Amino acid sequence: MEVKGDDDYGAFIERFELRPPPHSPPHQPLQGLTFAVKDIFDISGHVTGFGSPEWARTHRPATSTSPVVLAAIDAGAICVGKTVMDEMAYSINGENVHYGTPTNPCAPDRVPGGSSSGSAVAVAAKLVDFSLGTDTGGSVRVPAAYCGIFGFRPSHGIISTTNVIPMAQSFDTVGWFARDPITLTRVGNVLLQLPIDTTKQPTRIVIPEDCFQCLTSPIDQISHIVNKSMEKLFGSDIINHENLGDYIHHKVPSLGKFMSNTSENQTSGIPSLAAISHSMRLLQRSEFKANHGEWVNTIKPNLGPGISERVSEALSETCENIEWCCAMRTELHAALCALLEDHGVLAIPTVPGPPPKLRVEAHTLELYRARAFSLLSIAGMSRFCQINIPLGMRDNLPVSVSLLARHGADHFLLNLAQALYPTLKEQASIAWELGN
Repeated sequence: MEVKGDDDYGAFIERFELRPPPHSPPHQPLQGLTFAVKDIFDISGHVTGFGSPEWARTHRPATSTSPVVLAAIDAGAICVGKTVMDEMAYSINGENVHYGTPTNPCAPDRVPGGSSSGSAVAVAAKLVDFSLGTDTGGSVRVPAAYCGIFGFRPSHGIISTTNVIPMAQSFDTVGWFARDPITLTRVGNVLLQLPIDTTKQPTRIVIPEDCFQCLTSPIDQISHIVNKSMEKLFGSDIINHENLGDYIHHKVPSLGKFMSNTSENQTSGIPSLAAISHSMRLLQRSEFKANHGEWVNTIKPNLGPGISERVSEALSETCENIEWCCAMRTELHAALCALLEDHGVLAIPTVPGPPPKLRVEAHTLELYRARAFSLLSIAGMSRFCQINIPLGMRDNLPVSVSLLARHGADHFLLNLAQALYPTLKEQASIAWELGN
C-alpha cells in the first residue's frame, strides 16, 4: 500500500492505476477521464479498508472488482487510487482519527464532510475528474455540499452495490462527484441501468419554505435564487410553495408513532421530518448491527470519537418499531410520488448551513447532525434520487442546494440540473451582489 503524500490534500489512502483494456474501442464515453474510489469498493488484489486499519488488518485482499468500478474503466476512465473515508461509513463529518482528515479545498478550516470525504476532496482539489462514493444517510450529498462540488445520490437499488461493503443495505447507494454537471451526467449515462430520458422540462417544482427556514446560516436567499431561476426558465405556473412538513404530517399516518417520543423534534425545527429521520436512523442501526455486529464484538476495534458512540448505539439496538419504520418508508414514498408525479422536482437545502469547523465540540456537532438528517432523510426514506448543486461561495464558505426527483427519474434529474445550472449561478451572483 502506497502512503498518501502531502500534495494530495490527504484525499488518498492508496495510489495505483487501473487503465482500460489496451484494445478498447475509441471515443468511449469517459475516454481519458481520471477517477478515484472510496475505500469501500473492492478492487481485485487490494484490501478494502472500510476506513479502519483494523478492518484492513483482519480482511484479505479482494478477489474481484466492483462492477461499478469496472464499468467506469470499460467506458474509458482511468482509476488512480482509493480515497480516505470515515470509519465504517458511520459519519457525515469527514474526520478520520487513523488516516487523518482530508483538507477541504474551499474551506481548509472546515470539515470536508463524510463518509466519502476523500472522494469529494479529490474532485474539489482537481486531483481527478470524478470520483465514486457511497451514500447511505448522506455520505455523497454532504461532502459535495461542504466542498462546493456536484454530488449525485441515485435512486436506491438502481446501481449495483456488489463488491461494495454494506453499511445498511436498504439505504446504501453508489454515488459520484464531479466539478461540473456535464461530467456528472456523462458518468451517470455509464452507471445508471435505466433507459435514457432526455426530458428537461419539469411539470411541477416544489419549493418548501419550511425547509429553507431551517437553515442555520443567514443565507436566506437560497430559496429566492431557486425560485427566480425556475421562474426564468420554466415560468411561475408550475412553482408550488408547499409546506413539506405539514404535507408529510397529513400524508404519512405512521409518523404518529414517532412524533412525540423523539428528542430530535426539538432541534430539527420540523417535527415530521425529525420523525422520518429518527425512523431512518433506527433502520440503519438495525442493518448495521446485522452486518457488522459480530466483527465489532470479536475484534473490538479502536474507533474514533463519535464513531465509537454511534457503533455502540447500533449494537445495542433492540430492533423495536422496525415494522413501523418500514410502514413509514412505504407511506412516505407514496406521498412524495403523489406530490411530484413523473417529472416534478423538490428543491431543498442539502445541509442546514456551512460545514462545521474542524474539531468542533461534540454537542454542537450533534445539533447540526440532527438538522442535517431531517433534510437528508427525505431521499433516504423515499428512495428518491437527489443532486447537490453548488451555488458558489458566500462569505468564503460554500453554498449549495439540492433537487430531488422520483425513484427512477435519475436521467431526468441530471438533465434538469445541467439545463438549470447556468441560471442558478447567474441568480446566485446577483443575490450575493445585492446582499453585500
